[in-house]
Amino acid sequence: MSYGVRIECWGDYACFTRPEMKVERVSYDIMTPSAARGLVEAIYWHPGMRYIIDAIGLMSPIQFTNVRRNEVKSKILSSSVLKNGTSGEPLGIVTTQEIVQRASTILKDVHYYIDLHFKMTEKANAGDNPGKFKEMLSRRARKGQCYHQPYLGCREFPASFRLVEDDEVVQVYPESRDLGYMLYDMDYSDGEHIIPRFFRAKLEDGVLYLKGSEMHQ
Repeated sequence: MSYGVRIECWGDYACFTRPEMKVERVSYDIMTPSAARGLVEAIYWHPGMRYIIDAIGLMSPIQFTNVRRNEVKSKILSSSVLKNGTSGEPLGIVTTQEIVQRASTILKDVHYYIDLHFKMTEKANAGDNPGKFKEMLSRRARKGQCYHQPYLGCREFPASFRLVEDDEVVQVYPESRDLGYMLYDMDYSDGEHIIPRFFRAKLEDGVLYLKGSEMHQ
C-alpha cells in the first residue's frame, strides 16, 4: 500500500446505526467502512478518485450508553417539494407537532484509526495520480483542514482527527470478536436502484481488516 494513508479519529460519542434498527437507533460495535469513507471525504474529496478503506483499528474499549433524543416523526416528501416548486405553497414541518423522543443506544469515548488507499476513477485528469492525492489528503489532515466538520455516524457527534505519520506506531485495544454482518457501503452504480452491501465483520486483535471481504446484499 505504497500510497496508503492512516487517519486517527476520536470523539465523545458515535452512532453507526444498524439499518434494521431505524426507529430507535442502535449502533454497530465499531465504525463502519462507509462511515470511515465519509469522515475522510470531509477532509479531502476529488471526483478523480475514490477511497478504499483497508482497515479500521480500535484504539479504546467498546462502550455503549443510552440517550434520549428529540427527533421528528415524519419527513417532507419529494412529491411535496415538486408541488411547492410550481404552486409556491409553504413547505416545512411544524416541530411542535411532529417532535418525538426516541431512545438511542450509542457508543461513547470512541477512538479509531483508518487505513486507506486511493483508486482512480474515469473522472481523473491526465495529471492525477495516487501519489498526488496522498500528498493533498496528508497536507490537509496535518493542518486540520476539512470541507465540513467530520462526524462519527451522525452529524451531532463531531469527530476530531489527525494524520498518523509514516514513522508513527499506534496502539490498538487488543480485542477480538465476531461482529456479525455489517454494512460495508452503498452501491451507487445504478442511481435508480441504490443497493446496500454487507460483509461478515471480525475484529482481530483490535483491527477490522477489510481487504478481500466477501460482499453480500
